[in-house]
Amino acid sequence: MSSTAIPNLRYADANAAIEFLCTAFDFERRMVVADQNGGVAHAQLETGTGMIMLSTHRQDQFGRLMRLPAEAGGCTQCVYVIVPDVDTHYENARKHGADIVEEPVDEDYGGRGYTCKDPEGHVWAFGSYDPWAADPD
Repeated sequence: MSSTAIPNLRYADANAAIEFLCTAFDFERRMVVADQNGGVAHAQLETGTGMIMLSTHRQDQFGRLMRLPAEAGGCTQCVYVIVPDVDTHYENARKHGADIVEEPVDEDYGGRGYTCKDPEGHVWAFGSYDPWAADPD
């Protein structure tokens, strides 16, 4: 049996987050379902063979178990995304307002990467290191 992990994020302004993630991080909209209040009930964004899901943060349903980075005093998790060209991705993210917290660097374990925050404080790491392709020894 195989499984697929898909990060699921909450945003105060999910519509703005979708626009930012697609513009700055090169995600593509797969599905965006509006809620009754002008927010996002459910969205799926793709990049390569990966996907994230997101929605407008609500205190009901599943959202009651989650906190926005601003509510938690900072982000408590990080999403890692494999990208083919780290430096080009970095320049695009920086150009569109990502808060760069770690500049691109070659890692001792292989690959190159950088870390940034989106406008709501979620932490994102982008790199060329592919753990699926790496030799575990």
